[in-house]
Amino acid sequence: QLASLNDKPSFSSFFSVLPLNFSLRHLFPFRNHQTCDRTHARETETGARQPPSSRKAQFLRGNNIKVDMYRSAASRLRALKGRVGNLGATRYAASSAVASTTSSSPGIFSWLIGERASSFPPLNSPFEGVSSPPSLPDYVEPSKIKSKTLPNGLTIVSETAPGPAASIGMYIDCGSIYETPQSCGATHLLERMAFKSTRNRSHFRIVREVEAIGGSVASSASREQIGYSFDALKTYVPEMVELLIDSVRNPVFIDWEVNEELKRVKDELSQISNNPQGLLLEAIHSAGYTGALANPLLAPEAALSRLNGDILEEFVAENYTAPRMILAASGVEFEELLSVAEPLLSDLPLVQHPEAPKSVYVGGDYRRQADLPVHVTHVALAFEVPGGWHNEKEAITLTVLQMLMGGGGSFSAGGPGKGMHSRLYLRVLNNYQQLQSFSAFNSIFNNTGLFGIYATTTSDFVAKAVDVAAGELISIATPKQVSETQLNRAKEATKSAVLMNLESRMIVAEDIGRQYLTYGERKPVDHFLKAVDEITLKDITDISQKLLASPLTMASYGDGNNISSSPFICGSLIPPSSELMLFIFLCSPPLLAVIHVPSYESVNSIFHAK
Repeated sequence: QLASLNDKPSFSSFFSVLPLNFSLRHLFPFRNHQTCDRTHARETETGARQPPSSRKAQFLRGNNIKVDMYRSAASRLRALKGRVGNLGATRYAASSAVASTTSSSPGIFSWLIGERASSFPPLNSPFEGVSSPPSLPDYVEPSKIKSKTLPNGLTIVSETAPGPAASIGMYIDCGSIYETPQSCGATHLLERMAFKSTRNRSHFRIVREVEAIGGSVASSASREQIGYSFDALKTYVPEMVELLIDSVRNPVFIDWEVNEELKRVKDELSQISNNPQGLLLEAIHSAGYTGALANPLLAPEAALSRLNGDILEEFVAENYTAPRMILAASGVEFEELLSVAEPLLSDLPLVQHPEAPKSVYVGGDYRRQADLPVHVTHVALAFEVPGGWHNEKEAITLTVLQMLMGGGGSFSAGGPGKGMHSRLYLRVLNNYQQLQSFSAFNSIFNNTGLFGIYATTTSDFVAKAVDVAAGELISIATPKQVSETQLNRAKEATKSAVLMNLESRMIVAEDIGRQYLTYGERKPVDHFLKAVDEITLKDITDISQKLLASPLTMASYGDGNNISSSPFICGSLIPPSSELMLFIFLCSPPLLAVIHVPSYESVNSIFHAK
């Protein structure tokens, strides 16, 4: 019977209608096989030989048993089909009309019993009587920002956002540029002392209160600004605001807490050799500038023995003033934020905003020998970006230029193809296997900034790497060396990065606070996207030529020869400032020239020979 069936089995149809407790014993009576096997075994043990007629009769009886077995299986299948035939329809269909729909594809039942089995519609077919939800609109009006400046000069600003969570931050116009020789390193230590004990709370209580509402707190410090942030559910906005303001306004700097963080800072500095890129970016600022921007962002090791709670209190009292503070929030109704924050901040005294300390870019050279042989050299070349964020067009052009040059590591850690379309990846990393990393970087401040190339390579290839970096910088400053396709790709990548970052409410709150500190307002995202779209090839060439017209700043770290008892510093225009020499003295061991790195004069002549 089974052999005569022409239909092929469909196991998906078969298993979709079987009950969960189904097993093969419902189909085949295996005990008949067992009976036959036991009979054969007994005959074998007795050794009795059956005559031919008896063996023929036994063979016929065995065939009859098998025929009965298959007939019994077919009967059971028909009964089972009647019981579970509609099970799949109940599982996948929402109406009897859909459940009764048939298809031409056969099932396992048609293979076993020669009949057609009912099937079900594909999962992508719409259900009858069920309406689809409305599609998302093509444009959603952005949330509006509301702000208020209190009589003492402090600004409260908020932007509503959908979702159950909110992010609130306090941003202060204060950083390492405001440090003095006595308070050197205070910014770094204040970042680590954030959310410690206050006049109203112990550090333990702060931790418990943050954990009780499932919140997250963080702090960050830069050369020009300090930020404190709190992220939690919207229902806890009053608790978030009160704890955040208490932590910023009322720190007490208990001696044992300060000493504990000083030990951690010392450990961090001892591991600085494990982060050569961070070391060189810090050295680029200290060697390239004289004045406030030459102050180290990382606390010098020699300053750790001098820093204490009294210095921190004096620094906070002098710089944490109302006109220099912004309370920014994302995902919070402005009226709610104002009602909670204004009583807590309105009593801050009105203090005149001091003028920002001056900085002058001079260029220079910094070299440091590795403590142990590493057989790898890190080198950075940088130039000044005059104007900074206050020269908005050039700052945005510089951001696109960095995306255009791109680069990265020899191994694409971000996934296959990440960054491989950029100029430095196509023109440099693909052609020089000795380079471990090669990328463009920028560091922009309110009135100035830096742009350059950072490279990591084997020590014997560093001279060639410097020549390649110089060639790439000269190339982008040469007309017709950048194609329209490359520029359009960089512009789209820049816009994509901006929009993806603004998907985070914590970044939105930080963006609001820092823009208010820089511009006194928050400019809409469309304003920056439009500025990116308006960038032309001429803008790229002009900003590149302006970069290369400024003095060169170099920094290198790697294997070297001990040729002097002090760090090698060379100012390209004027001697290094006293602040720069103080930083080098505090931060550097006896040095040390990095071998194979070309001299400052030879590299500088490459750019200024054009």
